[in-house]
Amino acid sequence: MQNDIDPKKLWEECMIMLERIVSRPNFTTWFKQTHITKIDDGVVSVGVPNEFAKDWLYNKFHKIILKTLVDNSPFVKNVEFIVAKYDSGINAKLVNHQNNKNISGPSLGLNDVYVNKEDGLNPRYTFETMVVGSFNELANAGAQAVVRNPGTLYNPYFIYGNTGLGKTHMIEGIGNAIKKQFTDKKVYYTSAEKFVIECISAVQNKTMNSFKDRYRHFDVLIMDDIQMIGKGEKIQDELFHLFNMLYETNKQIVFSSDKHPNYITGLEDRLRSRFSQGMIVDVHEPDYESRVAIIRSNLSKMGVGIPTESIEYIASSVEGNIRELEGNIKTIALQIDMKKRNLTLQEIKDIIKNSVKSQKQVSIEEVVKIISSFYHIENDSIYEKTRRKEVVHVRQIIMYILREDFNLSFPFIGQKMGGKDHTTVIHSYEKIKKELDTNTGLMSEIERIRSLFK
Repeated sequence: MQNDIDPKKLWEECMIMLERIVSRPNFTTWFKQTHITKIDDGVVSVGVPNEFAKDWLYNKFHKIILKTLVDNSPFVKNVEFIVAKYDSGINAKLVNHQNNKNISGPSLGLNDVYVNKEDGLNPRYTFETMVVGSFNELANAGAQAVVRNPGTLYNPYFIYGNTGLGKTHMIEGIGNAIKKQFTDKKVYYTSAEKFVIECISAVQNKTMNSFKDRYRHFDVLIMDDIQMIGKGEKIQDELFHLFNMLYETNKQIVFSSDKHPNYITGLEDRLRSRFSQGMIVDVHEPDYESRVAIIRSNLSKMGVGIPTESIEYIASSVEGNIRELEGNIKTIALQIDMKKRNLTLQEIKDIIKNSVKSQKQVSIEEVVKIISSFYHIENDSIYEKTRRKEVVHVRQIIMYILREDFNLSFPFIGQKMGGKDHTTVIHSYEKIKKELDTNTGLMSEIERIRSLFK
């Protein structure tokens, strides 16, 4: 029974488990000053020292904490985080459901943070809270068009790109916007992994008909991480028939993936074909200007201000994904809140030092050798005066990489590439750059090449 749960002992047991799961710096920073304040109808309220810690624990560790709590007490249904000062002399309380008037204080904001159980959408993921820049403007324009004309214009709508670039935010933003604009439409968000688990469970429990009926009643189906659909013939068969039924009745379908459909391992050709019949767009890592905008937006939401010099340093140093960038901003904001003062530039450098990517030192000769080997071409041929199509194409890619990734001047690249004129290098650079706008295969090749220099 719930009344038999000792909140203090429960949290101590969870802390022992969590200390083994998360890194020591994370455990020390985020978990040391936490405690259970109350347990109400299976919902555990965890007290945290401030708003930043509440937001961080929800976004980064919610699932791990919930699983740990459930492992220690099967009566736990959910976990929420509230700002509450820790007092070791005060015991946590078990609150009866009828006496819960003061549970949702102003700092809790359940409606803003918790996923809607009916449609799976996080209400915080909206277009209004998303930063748009050159890295995602095409995907954003397509998403807005989908909202205006669900099921007709771009169907399916397929967004792909590396992890942490805001794909989930964007596709859930589509769902939340359609809900707001078309109140009669049934919107549902799920992950491919969850779909697979539900499908397997339906097969085992002989409830496939109810499984099919449930999904076929949605007007908008949003499926995240479709690359996780797996190679199972039965699951892909169910997804294929579900897709056809929704598509033929003008129901909107939205997918996200970490790669283009053509490169999803194990995906059947018939599904690959279906995914490609709508609109496919990609998102890239944000450029410098977009990173500055993301930093300013996050700081504004938190009510924190830091000097322009610090913002510019962070933007120029943390070149990874948005999730990593936002994680650093939250850590900085937490430190400012704890210290009750602005941080010096050196303190900020110390915080983000593990996120600063060091450029691997490679020579032009090594670049030529690596890319030539990637395309199975003798690297000596790159320097020769030949018009063989396969060699010219690879040479142009090398020039593009040297300019785009290593920021070398056009004349210097030409000099090192067999004495080519700088106009030849400019032409090669512009040709590859333009081709990348439409050639997803080349885009994938460039990404794979770049990974060889990391």
